[in-house]
Amino acid sequence: MPQKKPQPDKDKLNQIVTEARRNQELREQSYRGQALKLYPWVCGRCAREFTHKNLAELTVHHKNHDHDDNPSDGSNWELLCLYCHDNEHSRYEETRFSSVSVKSGAVVATHNPFADLKALLGNKK
Repeated sequence: MPQKKPQPDKDKLNQIVTEARRNQELREQSYRGQALKLYPWVCGRCAREFTHKNLAELTVHHKNHDHDDNPSDGSNWELLCLYCHDNEHSRYEETRFSSVSVKSGAVVATHNPFADLKALLGNKK
């Protein structure tokens, strides 16, 4: 004889649904929720489009890297996919801690791999 499944506690289910709705409202009030309402769900770098199904992979990037700077107009935010966001922060860290001088966005080379090429080729006959 098949056993009956226990019926879920309706009060507990109502509590879970109420808590989920409250958490959703809190998220929507957060800067991420605000940014998702302000901007189309598209990565600002690679132009990948997002839906509700994969929205967790779309992040909010702070343009000036200050996570406490959250103007309500969204001027310090841009939506980036996980991969582009990671790349952006990697590039930022490289420029912060790099000892190579940067001028006008161009990296100055300090090594010339062909410096002794003529001398090396002159010995071959």
